Order: sequence, then C-alpha cells, then structure tokens
Amino acid sequence: MLFISLFSIQVCLSMTTPVEMRLLSPDKQIVLQLEVGSDLSWTLVQAGETIISPSNISLLLADGTILGKDAKIKSTQRTTINSTIKAVNYRKQEIADNYNQMTITFKGDYGLIFRAYNDGVAYRFFSTKKDGIVIADEQANFNFKTDHKGWVPYTRDPREGDKFQTPFEIIYDQTNISQFRIDSLAILPLLVDLGNQKKALLMETDLEDYPGMYLNLNKQTKQGFVGVFPKSPLNERVGGYENLNYWVSKRADFIAKTSKAREFPWRVVFISKNDKELADNDMVQRLAAPSRIADTSWIKPGKVAWDWWNNWNISHVDFRAGINTQTYKYYIDFASEYGVEYVVLDEGWYKGRDILTSSDEIDLKTILDYAKSKNVGIILWSAWHDLDIVKEKAFAKYAAMGVKGFKVDFFDRDDQKSMRSCYDIAQLAAQHKMLLDYHGMKPSGIQKTWPNVVNFEGVKGMENVKWAHDNMPPYDVTLPFIRMMAGPMDYTPGAMRNATKENFQPSNSMPMSQGTRVHQMAMYVVFEAPLQMLCDNPTAYRKEAECTRFMVKVPTVTDRTVVLDAKVSEYIVTARSKNDNWYVGALTNWDARTLTVDLSFLPEGKYKAEIFSDGINADRDATDFKREEKILTNKDKIVINLATAGGWAARFEKQ
Repeated sequence: MLFISLFSIQVCLSMTTPVEMRLLSPDKQIVLQLEVGSDLSWTLVQAGETIISPSNISLLLADGTILGKDAKIKSTQRTTINSTIKAVNYRKQEIADNYNQMTITFKGDYGLIFRAYNDGVAYRFFSTKKDGIVIADEQANFNFKTDHKGWVPYTRDPREGDKFQTPFEIIYDQTNISQFRIDSLAILPLLVDLGNQKKALLMETDLEDYPGMYLNLNKQTKQGFVGVFPKSPLNERVGGYENLNYWVSKRADFIAKTSKAREFPWRVVFISKNDKELADNDMVQRLAAPSRIADTSWIKPGKVAWDWWNNWNISHVDFRAGINTQTYKYYIDFASEYGVEYVVLDEGWYKGRDILTSSDEIDLKTILDYAKSKNVGIILWSAWHDLDIVKEKAFAKYAAMGVKGFKVDFFDRDDQKSMRSCYDIAQLAAQHKMLLDYHGMKPSGIQKTWPNVVNFEGVKGMENVKWAHDNMPPYDVTLPFIRMMAGPMDYTPGAMRNATKENFQPSNSMPMSQGTRVHQMAMYVVFEAPLQMLCDNPTAYRKEAECTRFMVKVPTVTDRTVVLDAKVSEYIVTARSKNDNWYVGALTNWDARTLTVDLSFLPEGKYKAEIFSDGINADRDATDFKREEKILTNKDKIVINLATAGGWAARFEKQ
C-alpha cells in the first residue's frame, strides 16, 4: 500500500509540475520561454531585459474545451532556418529570413509554433482536428514589466454602435498603458516605448479565414493588453453613406469556425534597438504565407491618376467636368503624357448598386479603348458588398473588356466573413489577372500570399483633409513606424494646394494639404505603396510640371530600402533604390529642423542629383520650393533644412 501511495504522489506531481521550454534567437539575445502547466504562459526576454512578462494564451472552443488548459506535451520539434525570401512588389527585392523554431504538439490534436528571430518573436496555434472546430474565443495576452508609454490607435466612432465596425483610419494617442481608454479598443499594430530608444511593436499576420485581433487593457495588471476578437456575423444589412456599407446587425457567440485541420494567425512582437530599425521591419513578409500566384509577371505596380479627391475639378476645357467619358479621356491624356500607368474610375461610374451596369454618363468601352490606345490601364472602384455578390460575373466581364483591376471599398470590418472574402476575391481576381486595392481594410499578410493585392487603405490619409482639421504632419511621421509595418498604405499623396497650419481649411471641391509642397513629394519615397495615387487633378499637375515629373519618376516598388535617420512622430529620412538610381525623402512634423544626409549609402561613382527642398518662404506660403541639380558622390554629406511640416526629396541618377 505504501508503494502504491508513493506512486500515486509521483504521478500527481508529474501531472501538475509545470514544464519550462526555451527557444533562443539565432544570436542568443532573445529568450522565449513557454511554461506548460495548468495554463500555457509565455515570457520574452531580450538582452537580459524582460519585455513580455508571463502571459497566458489559449483557444476556447464552443463545447467548453480550452486548448491550452492542463496541456500534455505529445512531441516537440526544433528547426533552424537561414534563408532569403524573394519579395514581390515590396520595398526590397530580398529579405533575410533567419530564425529558430519550436513546434509543440499537445494531446488533444492541437499545438503551438514559436519562432525566435534576432529582432522579435512570433507564435501561432494549430489544430489537427480533421472535422474542424468552433472557436468561441482566443486568449492572447501581452503583459509588460512596467507601465510603458504607447502609441495607441483607438477604434473611435464605432459604426452603428458596433466597436468592430471601423474603417481603420486612426490617429495615434500617446499614452501610458495604464491610461488606456476603457470605452474603446486598439487596432494593430500598436507600438510600446520600452525606454533607452528600444520599442516593441505588437502585430499579427496570416489572417486567412480568421478575424483580426484588437487589444484592450489587461485590467488585472494594468501594464499589458489582452486580445479581443469580433464575433462572426449572423445578420447583415446595407447602410451608411449611400448605403455602401455592409454592417453587422447581429453577431454569433463564436469568433471562427473551421472545417479542417489548419494553422491560425501569427501573434508577433517586433523589438527594435532604435527608430531606424523600427521603420525597417520585415516581420509580415517573413511570416505570411508564400505567394499562391506562380507567375507574377503580369502584376504591374505603378502610379494612378485619381479623380475622387480632386472632385473631378479640371479646368480650361470645353466640356463640363465630372463623371463622364470626356473627363476620363482628359485624365487618360494626362496619364499618357506623364508616364502614369493607370487611371481609376472611382465612386459614381456604375448605376446605383449595380456594378455590372455603368452610369448613363459613362461609355466604358470607349474609355477602355481610348486608354488602351494611350497605353494606360483602367482600374474600377466598387463597394465591397456590390462586388462580392456578383464577383464571378464582374471579374469575367471586366477582365474581358480590358479592365486591369478593382479598388474595393467599404469593408470597414475584419471578422471571419470579411477576411475570408478578402482572400476569395483576391484568388478570383488573380484567375482573371486583375489587381486589387482594398479600402476600409488594414493589411495583414495577404499582400504576400496574393501579391495582386497591391495596396490597402486602413490609414487616415489625404481624403480626411477634405472635411477635417486632423493634425496630419505628426501623423505622417508616425505612420512609417507603425501602420506601414503591417503593409503598404494608400495614403494618396500628391496635393498641389499646400497650406500652413494657419492657412489650412477643409474643402471638398478644392482640397488642400497640411504642410509644404515638398512634404507631399517626399511621401512618394517614404511611404510604401506599390499602387500609388496622384490625388490632385491633371490641370493642377500640368501647372506644376517640375514637381509632377519628379513624383512620377519615383518607383513604387524598389530593390533596396535604407532608413537613414528617424525618430517616431518627429521625422524620418528614407532612401530607396531601383536599378542604379536612388531616391531620398525626408519628412518632419510641425517642427522646422535641420538634418544632415550622409550619402555613404550610395555605391561608388558619380550621381546627378535632382533636389527639391522647402523654399525660404515655405513657412508663409507652403507651395514655395526650390529645385536644383548637383553632381555628388558617396563621400558627400548634404545639410537639409526642413520648414514647419516640411520635406526634402531627391533623385540620384547614376552617371
């Protein structure tokens, strides 16, 4: 009996004593520790400093099962990868992919994959249940050691009272974690200041057929965040502006259903030693699923002449400007003359909610034939719901007519249904060799998996200055460190009516920008956008031909990117190369400043530099700029003076 009792105690201890597992980064500076016991809890330490304190993770199933509760390890596999990713439509041609991975399979047909890179970690659950599961909720905690400051993108102004219905167009609030607003949620990515220049960026990727993650305050620790997920929609209805939204009127009691074994999204913590590293983050490209398009040669990124922002407000013509055939021929003529690859027909080109029927004022075949004769591609706009319900017919019809792609708008949510739709539309568009630009949606890895998705909105871009006094210049120098790290963004720069803080006024018909002319021009270098808009109208661009030709020359995808100098919410200087030529852009917030650009990043040789800088009076007239040409080498340094909300832009052509 004594033997049996001792054996029973031994078994009990083996079942309750936590098992600790460690995973090191290739440089051994990052330690990811997983504790497997009554709960699954992970910790992240970098260079001896605790970044993420013990944080529980699990999946709650609809039948009450908790994947991660009293977990029993079945097997463990470790691998090391040191390879190079060939990127498509990205700011770099190649991405180093070096990590250590630990895959743990638990009894109960599920498991976890952890990866440790030299600059961060990621984890994801997976299920091997062949019949699928219903996930009621996911537990994803990110507890920090202290009450750090963060840049928080709150989901303001929920649509129809549903906090998960958002256009993802958010200004950042700088606040301590403990001061997180209790009436809101945060959208990813979210940035945390760890002190001593170090930052942690919380991200996610691979959201295929799964809802996006939002963050709320961990009310127990008040020094961390908990993941929150939108429930699956049960009932939906059209509503909002011109009935273009597709709102959820009732949600289910689960976040996702699966029909087979699968992997779930990556939860990511990127760690930077300084702000230059932060703005050069490739985590999404490393982690997202590989491209499912074997031949991507038909995917042509480029610039787009855009109509909606400038309100079709062309002048000095002998016809009435507006949503009509003659106006679009004018846009096509401009695009052809300046080497702009595309023209978009935005809201209003189709009749009512019927995307298969064009407006009476639009002769689409004539427009397409004319554009083809001018070597210009046509992209059509559509509300998500209008396209989704007839997507097979729409892609077949318009691909046959020669349309190059769709700008799909008003997603305004990322529950399981809308994310599944993003992937379904991307796959169907790829079958018809059509490009996509998703609006009302943030990027989360699909741009790598389906590289015909060449841009996303999910940013409070130029359209907002048409009706609001939002504080844009500080936002412009915050985006490259947070939002842009998730993927490209359709900010739609290029305004030719530029205003100081004192002179700026919202205007729908004659919109202007906050900050200088060169601030707008530099965005074409700093902001990542494989499909990049020219927001102003052709008449304005022809009047400002020097600026226009520079903006058009800046490539939308590049071979290499180097962040030369940067400080979150204050300024950034970025250099990009295409073939032998280099492009440099600098942006500042409302503070005028002087920076030095060291040209040592240039390869050997002489370069003809075309330089645009803020004019001496740009603080009074924001359209003031100076253009000059110089011969320079990588031994040179340039002192640049940025006006308030100013910019600096240059093209270095190899001689």
